[in-house]
Amino acid sequence: MSRAALSLSAANDAPAEPLFRTLAGLVGPVLRVVTKQDWRGGERLPRTGPVIVVTNHISNFDPVALGHFLIWHGRWPRALAKSELWHLPVVGWLARSLAQIPVERRTPRAGESLAAAAEALTRGECVVIYPEGTITADPDGWPMTGHPGAARLALQTGVPVVPIGQWGPHLVMPGRRASVPRLLPRSTMQVLVGDPVDLDDLYDASDSPTAAAEGSMRIMDAITELVGELRRETPPKDRYDRRAGKRIPRDWAGEVV
Repeated sequence: MSRAALSLSAANDAPAEPLFRTLAGLVGPVLRVVTKQDWRGGERLPRTGPVIVVTNHISNFDPVALGHFLIWHGRWPRALAKSELWHLPVVGWLARSLAQIPVERRTPRAGESLAAAAEALTRGECVVIYPEGTITADPDGWPMTGHPGAARLALQTGVPVVPIGQWGPHLVMPGRRASVPRLLPRSTMQVLVGDPVDLDDLYDASDSPTAAAEGSMRIMDAITELVGELRRETPPKDRYDRRAGKRIPRDWAGEVV
C-alpha cells in the first residue's frame, strides 16, 4: 500500500490542532480521487524534530498538494505565506486556525515572520518556506531567484533545510490568478525530496548577508535540480529574476532582498 493510500491515523499520529486533523482527514481521501500521487524520497524527510522545508512555487494549488504529502509523511506544515491571505474571509480564518505564519511583505514588519518561524522550530515543528516568495514568473515554469529568509533562518537556528521539488499543481490551477481547480483530466502531483542542503561552512558567518545569499543560492540550486529530475529536463543555466524581468546568471541568485 502506498503512503498516499494510508489512513490519516496510520500516516500521521503527531499532535495537531483538531481542525487541522479533521480537514486533513476529509481532504486527503478526496485528493486521492481527483489527483494522482507520485511521491519520492519521503524517507529523507525527518518524521520528528524541527525542519525547514523549502520548495518551488508554481501554482495556488501548491499548499494543498504539498500539504497532502507532508501530512501523510508525519509532518503538520507551518507555512510562511503573504499576509494578504489573512484578510480573505475563509482563507484568512483557515490560516489563523491552522497556525500558519503571515509575512508582511515589503514592510518593516517582514522580519517578524522569521521570528515566528524560529519559535515554531523551537517547538520541533515543520516550517515550510517558498523561497521565491511568489508563483514563478519564469516563462517555462522553472524556479526563480530566491529570497534569503530561508537561509537566514537556517543559519540562525542550525535546523536542517530539506529541499523539495514539485510538479503538477499548475495543471490543477494554472496561471498566477487561478482560483478554481481544473480536476479533469486527472493530474499527477509529483513530489521529490532531496538531501538536506549543506550549509555547514556558512554557520561561522551566520549574521553575514553574504552567507545568507550564498545559502539561498544553494537552496535554489537544490530545488531546481529536483524539479529538473521530475520534469526529465535540464534546467536553464540562468535563473529568472522578477526585478530584471529576465533570467540572470545563477551566481547572483542569492542576492534578492
